Amino acid sequence: MSLTRAMDFLRPRAHSVASISGPAGGLHTPSTLPPPCTHAAPLLPCTLLAFTRLALTLLALTLIAAPLHAQETPPPPSDQPTVSAVFLPPRFPRAASSDVIAVTPAAITALLDLQEDELGKRGTPDANQWPYEGVYRTRGSLPVGYRIGGTCIVILALTSTPGYEQDNRRVAAVERAITYICSAREHADMSTQAYDGGYDVRIWGNIEALHCLAHLERKRLIPQHLKLTAKAALEDYLDAVVTLEMPATGGWNYARPAGKATVGAPASFVTACALQALLEARAAGYTVDSALIDRGVAVLEKSRGATGTIVYSGPASERTRISDSVPGATGRMTLTESTLMLVGKGSIERVRAALDAFITHWDWLDQRRAKTGTHVPPYMVAPYYFMFAHRYAAQAIEHLPKADREEYRARINGLLMSVKGPDTTWNDRVFPRSAGYGTAMALLAIHQPAQRSERAEEQRK
Repeated sequence: MSLTRAMDFLRPRAHSVASISGPAGGLHTPSTLPPPCTHAAPLLPCTLLAFTRLALTLLALTLIAAPLHAQETPPPPSDQPTVSAVFLPPRFPRAASSDVIAVTPAAITALLDLQEDELGKRGTPDANQWPYEGVYRTRGSLPVGYRIGGTCIVILALTSTPGYEQDNRRVAAVERAITYICSAREHADMSTQAYDGGYDVRIWGNIEALHCLAHLERKRLIPQHLKLTAKAALEDYLDAVVTLEMPATGGWNYARPAGKATVGAPASFVTACALQALLEARAAGYTVDSALIDRGVAVLEKSRGATGTIVYSGPASERTRISDSVPGATGRMTLTESTLMLVGKGSIERVRAALDAFITHWDWLDQRRAKTGTHVPPYMVAPYYFMFAHRYAAQAIEHLPKADREEYRARINGLLMSVKGPDTTWNDRVFPRSAGYGTAMALLAIHQPAQRSERAEEQRK
């Protein structure tokens, strides 16, 4: 950093919300120079003020000389910690991995108790799903896409935590749920033939079912008597995701213009989730067109703004709306940068910047947790992004150099533990049944290190 920039940094600045600037992740705040001392009073106060400012500036420059020099030196090797304290303030709680893993058994029990049947009754022999509940309804009923999507996310959590195959209650619950998601693909509201654009959440059901069934097949966790049924369902869900790709632009969105062929703006976070599901299907041995992946990746790359933010939908413009600025985009940022790493198009610097932004601006997410309504100004944060963002922040950590991961894990785990319910559930909605979704997202976040190790072992084989 030059001396001129350092002195400019010390000038008084207008109050603003910090945001990430560029891939290095430095805090950026617009600055304003102080007005000149032009009043008619004697010059002595102005002179004293000027000397005081000069003295303070020289003192500050002395104190920051070493850090400034360090910023001009090459970055440390990848096996050295590079976590910056400026983004990890002490006021945020920390939790060791052992502390959060200890709550897993109680969280699993809570999830199993939340499983319900088609009529919403828990604990019955027909309990086979964990519906996600939001404000949206289809003809007055919970959308099938939400029922499938929520169920699949819980299956992922139950099968990604230790001891699954030795836990008979878990295995039985997952078997019933697999049967449900295989049969639910036949529901009219999941049909791609009847779909004609507009606001429609069936894409979430298709994405999550594809991801879930591919995960189960890859890990060989599908019961023998369900293998053929599950394979057929997986192929159907894969075909649906391919069919529901946005025309012309590529990518995916749950809110599209009327008309299946009408060109619209793909949503960054839907596209990233779809890409991860497609990658999981490819890892399970299914053919996925590389051009389809490439179009989705292009959507993600175009969604990144100059500050590092990821806009909600469409390409980023030179002038980012406040609703798309960093404080309201941290969940999209961690998800997008993590997804780009999975396809070999990302960078550790951008992943780190996204994580730093998530921790710094976490309060904006927390303000909307378990509140009514959806998108609320100024950053248009909706409650349902809270647990979503934590899952993908935890995933993003696993792309960092090994020496950095534990500190970031401790920060994210601390935030998660600070909002855990007394019954060892997590819920970012006002609807009790959505504790299934929230708790599953928490478990997926907590156990990301094990998932990373498992995938690395598979690649070695």
